[in-house]
Amino acid sequence: MDHRVTSLAERIGIASAPVLPVHPDVTTWRAATSDDIDGIWQLRCAMGEVDHPNYLTARGAIAADFGYSHFHPELDSLVGVDQVGRIIAVGMVMFPPRQVTLVRSMPIGGVHPALRGRGVGRQLLAWQLGRAKQQLASSTKTLPGWVLTYADERSPQNAALFERGGLTLARYFLTLERTLDAPVRVVDAADGIRVAAYTPAVSSDVHAARDDAFMDHWGSQPMSDENWNAFVGGQWFRPDLSFVAYGTDASGAEQVVGFVLSTVNENVWATQGFTGSYIDLVGVLSGWRGRHIAQSLLAAQLAAGQALGHERVTLAVDSASPTGALGLYTGMGFVPTHRKMAYTRTF
Repeated sequence: MDHRVTSLAERIGIASAPVLPVHPDVTTWRAATSDDIDGIWQLRCAMGEVDHPNYLTARGAIAADFGYSHFHPELDSLVGVDQVGRIIAVGMVMFPPRQVTLVRSMPIGGVHPALRGRGVGRQLLAWQLGRAKQQLASSTKTLPGWVLTYADERSPQNAALFERGGLTLARYFLTLERTLDAPVRVVDAADGIRVAAYTPAVSSDVHAARDDAFMDHWGSQPMSDENWNAFVGGQWFRPDLSFVAYGTDASGAEQVVGFVLSTVNENVWATQGFTGSYIDLVGVLSGWRGRHIAQSLLAAQLAAGQALGHERVTLAVDSASPTGALGLYTGMGFVPTHRKMAYTRTF
């Protein structure tokens, strides 16, 4: 574990309050409230249709953000409103809990496509980075601190904005797609491995397995119970396209050793140009890797999608994953389609 000699609070020192933007295209800047969820969603959809039409933010995801105990909208959000009351810019700065090896502050948001190139985004990002620095400075942990955000390669203006704001390109994540008109090869896991459909009864065990399996993934930290429950209890989560692998240890006890968890957002089918599911999470406990568990889980998910008449399955992968995930997916018929870039500022 990467521990530092001093805490983040000591390394950063006093972080001044972020400067409120002033721009002629924005009538009012203010903190967001839960009453703004629909307006923020409409803005995020307009942004997504230009920046990444294959995936759009769901309203439920924004509502979930406002429900988290670690999100304080009066401090962690800013919306820009035009003269007719429409939200034309939004900045939210998430500060996830359960910081085991890393403390992360994660800015999200942006500006309506019709108003880009006028400096609104630069001012908004400056405010977000100021708030992110405050969040990191509030931590007494002797861990690395990251400001972490993402840009799709199809929206190069966002990448340029982040670089101008002092963030550094740190990682590439690939979007992969697999068409379902080709046969799905049946993959049998090793002896002693059982694959079954996900059920709510195993939610806590799968949550624990997810946190364990992802601890060697770049930038990952354990998910809070709030975040986990919002995911598996969300409108788009699909138990019928999610599977769990069970392994039997030397004592004969069965435990969760792997999982593939999927969502389906039919609202995005028109913009992405095909029907299908999104694989949000694939993981196998480190001590159980090398037994074809991930392949058997993926095969089950692909076959289930075929049975529903879906056209494709999509997922994202760290291009430099130490687990060899990229080779695993391409071996199952997935092909790269787009890239997303991770930008960081470290403390």
